Amino acid sequence: MRRQHLLFTFAAAVMLLLSSVAVSAQTGQLFGEVSMKQADGTEVPAAGAAIDVYRTDISGKYSTKTDKKGKFMFAGLPYVGVYIIAASAPNARPDAIAEVRAGREVNYKLTLSPGDGKRLTEAEAKSMGAGSGPSNNGGDAPKESAEDRKKREELMAKNKEIEEGNKKITSANETVNKSFAAGNQALKDKKYDEAITLYDQGINIDPTHPGAPALMTNKSVALRARGVDRYNAAARLTDEAAKTSAMAAAKQDFKDAVDTSTKAIELLKTQTAPTDAEALKSFNANKYYALAARAEAMRLHVSKGDPTQADAGLAAYQDYIAAEPDAAKKAKAQVDVAQMLLDAGAADKAYAEFQKALADNPESVDALLGAGLSLFASGDKGKYQEAANYLQRFVDKAPEDHKFKADAKAVLDNLKSQENIKPQKTTTTTGGRRRG
Repeated sequence: MRRQHLLFTFAAAVMLLLSSVAVSAQTGQLFGEVSMKQADGTEVPAAGAAIDVYRTDISGKYSTKTDKKGKFMFAGLPYVGVYIIAASAPNARPDAIAEVRAGREVNYKLTLSPGDGKRLTEAEAKSMGAGSGPSNNGGDAPKESAEDRKKREELMAKNKEIEEGNKKITSANETVNKSFAAGNQALKDKKYDEAITLYDQGINIDPTHPGAPALMTNKSVALRARGVDRYNAAARLTDEAAKTSAMAAAKQDFKDAVDTSTKAIELLKTQTAPTDAEALKSFNANKYYALAARAEAMRLHVSKGDPTQADAGLAAYQDYIAAEPDAAKKAKAQVDVAQMLLDAGAADKAYAEFQKALADNPESVDALLGAGLSLFASGDKGKYQEAANYLQRFVDKAPEDHKFKADAKAVLDNLKSQENIKPQKTTTTTGGRRRG
């Protein structure tokens, strides 16, 4: 009995909805620290230093002071904004950093030196920041020839090899099934460390085992869930060193989730689809869940860890969307990939994907919001009018308790006051596009 003749069927992977992610894609923190250079060249925290943050893509100013450790933080600044941080203090020469963005988990550092205590204006901050035998049948039986004996012994050895192989396969199947079941229970109970360890026990038995992809897919889900918990916990920390370390662990989980689900997909590509109907159904389900797991892991990895992987994230979502039979889930995935691209700073690519979502559902409030923010984030003032039109349609259609309605109104107010741009009435055209 050869290995490929074994019927190995897995239940559908347990997929958790990580709706508990408490990080916003539209606003983020901006934090850093200020030090004061002493006469001997050493640096000490600059307590009470004035911090002025100027928004440069549109008009805006935010101010605060450093604490006793010279640290400062602004919560909830618009993610799409571009800023300059300026620091000043009495008897000190000011310092500034330009091209700063909120929500990137960067600890911006500024250094003051002895000086006249000047507080920089926006223009001055911009200028400074630029810087496993047969029996015998009786006496009448013919004697076994040397050649026949050799063949018999070879057959016996082969049978033994097959028998031992089948024992190993049976043992592996039992171990993998146990790891899969136990891991799923731990995952359901949100014991993510235990789930990951249990899935690894099954994978390490034989990484090429027919059941390995399902184990890898669920391990990816567990890694992703643990990463979300770690990220949210890190966001609440006030100690910067602890926060940086915790954020790094969360981001590593997101990356590992991507790598693990990708291994599952690549292994499935090497496996021959079974001919048995039920086995084929399970095989196809494993492919679907692996694609779904990779897409979601990519969303978090790109948005919260490595925006340079935006194109890989887009490709992962395209594979998943092509395999998704549910229209509602397909539509949600289309908005999710567009938002991922926007979070990564790829505004033009994000806008193209939001347009695909609007082509299928012109009244999608999330796609309307995303399209407007993508145009606004492009920095091209020639696109601001269309951005305002989309944002106004979002404001008109979104429920009052939509968490980004106030933000959209704020952007519209800024466009009106700073750019003299007011939303225009629009009409629907083919494909869900709107024209002013």
